[in-house]
Amino acid sequence: MIFFPLASDVRALFLSNIVNFKAYRKLIYFFYVKNEIYTSCPSTSQTHASMLNYIEPILGFNTVRHYAIIAMSTMSSLAIIWLPLIPVTIFLISHKYYQCTNPRPKGCRKLGLPHHKTYLHDEYDPKYSQGVPEKHTDSEDKPSWRIKALFAYPIKSCAGIELDTADVVPTGFTYDRQFCFAEYITPKTSTNESQQAHWTARTLRDGSLCKMALIRPEIWVPDPTAEDYCPELQEVQSQGVLVIHYPRVTAGMLSFPVKLGVMLGILSKELSFRVPFSPPENTDPKSTYPLIPVKIWKDTPLAHDYGCHLPSSLHRFLDPDRTRGPLTLFRANSSHHREIFRNAPRKEDLGFQPVTGFADAYPIHLLNIASVQDIAGKCKTDIPELSIRRFRANIIVQGPGAYEEDHWKRVRICGPKTESKSEPGAGAGGVEVYTACRTIRCKLPNVDPDTGVRHPVEPDRALKRWRRIDRGDLTNAALGMQVVPAVREFRVCVGDGIEVLETGEHCYIKMLKPGEKVEGV
Repeated sequence: MIFFPLASDVRALFLSNIVNFKAYRKLIYFFYVKNEIYTSCPSTSQTHASMLNYIEPILGFNTVRHYAIIAMSTMSSLAIIWLPLIPVTIFLISHKYYQCTNPRPKGCRKLGLPHHKTYLHDEYDPKYSQGVPEKHTDSEDKPSWRIKALFAYPIKSCAGIELDTADVVPTGFTYDRQFCFAEYITPKTSTNESQQAHWTARTLRDGSLCKMALIRPEIWVPDPTAEDYCPELQEVQSQGVLVIHYPRVTAGMLSFPVKLGVMLGILSKELSFRVPFSPPENTDPKSTYPLIPVKIWKDTPLAHDYGCHLPSSLHRFLDPDRTRGPLTLFRANSSHHREIFRNAPRKEDLGFQPVTGFADAYPIHLLNIASVQDIAGKCKTDIPELSIRRFRANIIVQGPGAYEEDHWKRVRICGPKTESKSEPGAGAGGVEVYTACRTIRCKLPNVDPDTGVRHPVEPDRALKRWRRIDRGDLTNAALGMQVVPAVREFRVCVGDGIEVLETGEHCYIKMLKPGEKVEGV
């Protein structure tokens, strides 16, 4: 640190001539004296004379004078360089203070696994590619066919949250796909009512919105055991808080100080904002969170507009070139859920008609890790490690061989903590679900969830080559199963067993007209 303010030739002189550390320290102090930093102090002038008498016999009078001038010049130059950075330092400190004063939501706890933990740590292990008998247990006395991992995706097409336990409600997992980003589309000229200005949901299918994968929501739920819990808290009345993180982007005059702050660790790499999970009871939803139609594929449900919470920096992140229409965030409204028909069981069978929030078509998406490993092997030249997270499933199972799930019709989920809150469909020791149809795939899995970068062809190319197997849609590939619970509410956990109750043929029923694009998931 002492060498920093000195020119390189001065350092060379010191290293070659000064062997006495005490003399070196006095010489450094002498440079400061010659720079008239301390000349206002009377004692300094006396020290100045004594230092000259001490140093000159070591280096010679002219040498000392010469390098003192060099040191003064060097320090003056450094002052010119660093003085303008004082405002930058103040800017960084103020932003750091703001971050430190942005605490966790009051009265809440964060839902999901810690960042360092995942049940998919061994997802590339080849042991999962080989099927095992269904009604067996492994060396740990766990069922061979079981749930390996659970995920919820609070915001459609954004990062998921891994869970160890998930509560299931009529729309699927409690916190799954209850939000979506939407763009306001204004046709240039149109007399057709269907082509009028409207909000439409946006997903990773849009090639220019791959960065949505980097938007990372956190779910904070009310916790009565928290020290600061109070029923009157807005965070509690809104049934929790969604904290939404996204990468920090910089442009213009603040680009340099922000990048410097991130590089030095003073500023975080992400920004964040909060939204209530549901409109709080003490607010007027009609004015604060108005119900507005939002188009999602063929449907146009009413949903709460949360646009008042969106910071301008998020707009810059999603639309840096400002080529899009206005963006907003919608929250599904429980009175305007979309009813599901097509391949779903009917009300006559279940006692209720299945519904969903902002999921494309069905409440729950199930995927077999062996099936994904098989596809991964067919495109590993382009993608050495194809993560199952690309396919955005809610339930990931292990045990069955590749594609055994293709013919499942009804399945029972069994576990010590599996609970059903209603009688119909709740079998002994588990809960029954319908595997309504196969999941028809689009190019969404081409997007890497860790980088937000879209691969130009894979795994879409491998899927279309090997998995166009559903006679209901032979144009597109199928991988995974769409699930409809037979009961309205229950709980599932990682490790719960999977028991197949019925198998049979599937035929996908399309929602879209010929020539229209397939939905993403």
